[in-house]
Amino acid sequence: MTKQSIANRQVMCEVLIKEAKANADILVLTSDSRGSASLADFAKQLPEQLIEVGIAEQNLVSISAGLAHMGKRPFAASPACFLSMRSIEQIKVDVAYSNKNVKLIGISGGVSYGALGMSHHSLQDFAVTRAIPNLQVLVPADRLETKKMFQALAASNTPAYVRLGRNPVEDCYKEDYEFEIGKAVTMQEGEDITLIATGETVRQAMDAAELLMEQNISAKVVNIHSLKPFDSEAVKAAALATKRVISVEEHSVYGGLGAAVAEALSEETGIRHKIIGFPDEALLTGTSEELFKHYGLDGASLAEQAAEMVK
Repeated sequence: MTKQSIANRQVMCEVLIKEAKANADILVLTSDSRGSASLADFAKQLPEQLIEVGIAEQNLVSISAGLAHMGKRPFAASPACFLSMRSIEQIKVDVAYSNKNVKLIGISGGVSYGALGMSHHSLQDFAVTRAIPNLQVLVPADRLETKKMFQALAASNTPAYVRLGRNPVEDCYKEDYEFEIGKAVTMQEGEDITLIATGETVRQAMDAAELLMEQNISAKVVNIHSLKPFDSEAVKAAALATKRVISVEEHSVYGGLGAAVAEALSEETGIRHKIIGFPDEALLTGTSEELFKHYGLDGASLAEQAAEMVK
C-alpha cells in the first residue's frame, strides 16, 4: 500500500456523507466551522442535514442533545479548543449526564492551530473529557483509522468526544485491521521498550521505532485510539514485557494519555514510565512541526529519549 498524507477531517467528511445518505437521521452541526472541519462537501450534497449555529459552541452542544433526544444522530463539529472548554458544562450535563447520542468532534486539536497560540491550543481536552461519565474519548491516528472510527460512530448509540488534527497525516497502517472502540492496536512488536501513543503522535512513535532499529533497540509501538474506554490490559501486557515505557501525546503532561497509562500501571512493580507531552506552561508560538520538535515529541527526539532509557 502506498503511504499517503491526508488530513483526518477530510476522511471524516467522506464517511459522514456516505452514512448520512443511508440514514436521514444523521445530522451534522457546525459552529461557523464547516470550512475548518472540511465539511463543505457535506453541506453541498446534504444541505437539509446540516445545521449551522454560528459561533455559539454552547448552543451547538445543547441543540445537538435536543436533536438526539428526538431520535436524531447528531455529529457536532467545532474547534477542539472551544468545544472542550467553552461548552464543557453542556457536554457534562446535556450530553453525558443525560446520556444522549451526540458525537462531539473537536477539530484542529492539540497544537494544530500552532501559530495562533495558547488561546487556540487544546491541550487539556483529554483531561477534562475522560473525567466525565458516559463519554467516550477517541483519537484516530491516520486516515485509515479515521474511516473505521467514524463508521463505528455512525452505528454507535454512545456519546463520544473525538479529537481530530488539522494537518495531513502520513499513513500509519499498512494493511486492513480489526477496529474496535476500546481496544488498543499494536503497530509494531518489540522487546526493549514500549512506545505508547495516541492520535498524530502514533506516526512519531513509529518513526522513532525505525530510528531505534538502527541502534539495535527493539521498540514495541502501541496505538491508543480510545482514551476512554481505555485498554488497560494491553498497556499492562506491553509494559510487563519490556519493563520500560514511554507515553507520548499532543496534550499537557497532566491528565491525558500519560496519566491513563500511569493509572493502569500503578499496581505493577519494576516498570519505568516516562510521560512525554507538552509542559505545564504557555507554549511557544510556531507550526505543529516546530512545536513537536522543540518540546521533544517528534520521532528523532523520541528515539533519543528511548535510547537513553534503554542504555
